[in-house]
Amino acid sequence: MENLTPSQIVKELDKYVIGQSEAKRAVSIALRNRWRRQQLSSDIRDDVAPKNIIMIGPTGVGKTEIARRLARLTNSPFIKIEASKFTEVGYVGRDVESLIRDLTELSRNIVLEEQRELNKTTAQEKAEERLLDLLLPKPPGFGDVDERGQTKDPLGEESYKRTREKFHKLLLDGKLDDREVEFEISEKAPEIHLMAGNDLEQMGMNIKDIMGGLMPSQPKKRRLKVPEAFKILAQEEADKLIDPENVNQEAINRTEQSGIVFLDEIDKVASGGNSSQSPDVSREGVQRDLLPIVEGSTVQTKYGPVKTDHILFIAAGAFHISKPSDLLPELQGRFPIRVELSSLEKKDFIRILKEPRNALIRQYIALLETEGITLSFSDDSIDGIADFACKINEQNENIGARRLHTIMERLIEDISFNAPELDNKTITIDRPYVEEAISEIAENIDLTRYIL
Repeated sequence: MENLTPSQIVKELDKYVIGQSEAKRAVSIALRNRWRRQQLSSDIRDDVAPKNIIMIGPTGVGKTEIARRLARLTNSPFIKIEASKFTEVGYVGRDVESLIRDLTELSRNIVLEEQRELNKTTAQEKAEERLLDLLLPKPPGFGDVDERGQTKDPLGEESYKRTREKFHKLLLDGKLDDREVEFEISEKAPEIHLMAGNDLEQMGMNIKDIMGGLMPSQPKKRRLKVPEAFKILAQEEADKLIDPENVNQEAINRTEQSGIVFLDEIDKVASGGNSSQSPDVSREGVQRDLLPIVEGSTVQTKYGPVKTDHILFIAAGAFHISKPSDLLPELQGRFPIRVELSSLEKKDFIRILKEPRNALIRQYIALLETEGITLSFSDDSIDGIADFACKINEQNENIGARRLHTIMERLIEDISFNAPELDNKTITIDRPYVEEAISEIAENIDLTRYIL
């Protein structure tokens, strides 16, 4: 983070999200402020609260992608969840604290992967030794010493060591890959999950611990080829080198200091939202439950208590029916930064198709290249696709850039279906091709329902 300035963060986001400069600036400042807070003295550091953000804009304009890419930049624990999935405490369903438990679980997985990568070389060396023991078992009496402390069979041991070195070279060269080995692996006790609220969820953790004691992991024999056996043994050896307590503590620290929660559909729990929602689930109740989590509280997880004071919350919603002022005033106050994302225009669709690293056109070109097909798009075809995307979004629901997925799939459908049998392996998509493939659907409002 020290070298990741706000302008650099925006540049990285520009590689994947077109436009929305105001939102990018807001999230880049919020991310940089995290690093700045870590540089402060302890007497003021804890008092600096994160500047949570609420994004307002229609679907498909890049709200989720901005938050997801932001988390990937710093390898931060990130969770995206719809606010409408939660229920007020007392109702059957997920309570808001479960999102912090899920975030902590994700954080722990990140730390585990880092530790495994850190110990990869040592774990592979140990796995190689275990494989050699399976491929070339030590002879009876190997290592025995007489009363003078000398090896009883020095010639036999020397011969075994030479043979083992040869096997080791064959193993590294992949010449033993067709051989099979039989070995024991530990199988974990079955896990028990309860779909319930806070108290029963905690009870589920306790039951799991109890059942783990009653049914400890049992060794199971497996017979596998050398490459598959090596992967399993390397994984086992890597896990042996990891201290679970240190991993748990680091996971909690990562969650507290760099966790990012993306609350989508926040407008669906606003009081001015869809009145057809079941009256049994209180939208305001969900807001009241969210408030202490966003404000800063302690959530009990199976790895220990997690404080939410410095977790960054990014909320997002279209706010077609409701508006941000329909949220509880206390909750509004916990999202001091508000940014409005603009609807996409034709020029934005053209850029989305061409510029991002994961642009749709690049994806389809790469997919069909696996069939030996060289696919290319002329500039006027891209212009035509953008035209149709704008037109269909105006006629029907405006789903932003997601409309491009449906149009591109329709456009490439025949080529994708016939790709393996095509004689002509070089195909150029031009404007007439686009119009022929899509014009009928674009002109018939009823038919557009079938491609969405």
